Amino acid sequence: MKVLMGPDPSQIYRPDGGKNKEDFRNYTSGPLLDRVYTTYKLMHTHQTVDFVRRKHEEFGAFSYKKMSVMEAVELLDGLVDESDPDVDFPNSFHAFQTAEGIRKAHPDKDWFHLVGLLHDLGKILVMAGEPQWSVVGDTFPVGCHPQKSVVFWDSTFQDNPDTKDPRYCTDYGMYEPHCGLENVLMSWGHDEYMYRMMKFNKFSLPPEAFYMIRFHSFYPWHTGGDYRHLCCPHDLSMLPWVQEFNKFDLYTKSEDLPDVSMLRPYYQGLIDKYCPGVLCW
Repeated sequence: MKVLMGPDPSQIYRPDGGKNKEDFRNYTSGPLLDRVYTTYKLMHTHQTVDFVRRKHEEFGAFSYKKMSVMEAVELLDGLVDESDPDVDFPNSFHAFQTAEGIRKAHPDKDWFHLVGLLHDLGKILVMAGEPQWSVVGDTFPVGCHPQKSVVFWDSTFQDNPDTKDPRYCTDYGMYEPHCGLENVLMSWGHDEYMYRMMKFNKFSLPPEAFYMIRFHSFYPWHTGGDYRHLCCPHDLSMLPWVQEFNKFDLYTKSEDLPDVSMLRPYYQGLIDKYCPGVLCW
């Protein structure tokens, strides 16, 4: 398996000289903790097999809005992610921070730069009227017992009806061993929506890009080491790409916000190359 050689986050991912690696994703203390916990409690109560299937049907026609990628980026100017314990500024800045971190470390992979810009655009679902608990935050498989690395695992699932359904309350639940993540029903949110939107609009990006978009919030898998009993060899071959992307998604977050006006022309060029024009969202 090819090992990606991105930089060590403990060395370079401090754009403002602030946080160390271990300071990110603190779910035990901090000024935003109450908001974050409430978001996850709602998510873990209401994200069920039936709920996810309804959302696939509701949004699967991509009839919400027609707009370009850059117009979608601009919509995120109005969104602060209520599940994020690290930042309290609009998500559009995070998109450019992530993209620029990737661009510096992987200058020869322009498609990878674009993934950084695209990865959270599925959060426009909030503008479509969806509550944040069904859009943001870490994802997890529904239809099987939640694993211990899921955020707030021990205090937020008690009221989820699937945890009491014998079809869904074991480690495998409704799945077969090593069935592959392609065959797993993930909790509904911006990852799955954006992945499906990219497929629907035929983005000309490599398979690794689609995989990173689809599973970048699946922290219990790519960081927690759980759910490997559902993975097939293809999932494990893609895991290093998701982990490489995660370095930039997480450790580039900083209150030192980028000058978007200076960056926009470069990324518009990538959009024109890989996903041009007015798209269906």
